[in-house]
Amino acid sequence: MAGQLEAVREVEIDADGTFKYILVRVQRAGGAEQRDVVRGNKAAEFHNHIFEKLNPEMEKLGFECKCLGGGKIDHNSKDKKLRVFGLSTGYGKADHSVTVEILKRVYKDYEITWSDDKK
Repeated sequence: MAGQLEAVREVEIDADGTFKYILVRVQRAGGAEQRDVVRGNKAAEFHNHIFEKLNPEMEKLGFECKCLGGGKIDHNSKDKKLRVFGLSTGYGKADHSVTVEILKRVYKDYEITWSDDKK
């Protein structure tokens, strides 16, 4: 069982556009090992739609999920830029600084910024 948490991808976001995202803490049920992951896509009308897709996937693997908040990501793959901003009405604002640190591990050659702006 150990090591499965590392197999959960840290980031799954759309390649381009502006879309909602959530920051989620994934951990083994009853365990101390945890990992924060970022999920976002244009198909989600609301932040909870992202969570409702992720949570059953993680439960099948024996993990529990807790949404730490949300916001939006503006992804420009051509210019290699990511901008994290906004908040989720349902989950509250994610800690964008944490989100950016996770994104930097995956998008190493990108310019990544964040702000508390709503738009």
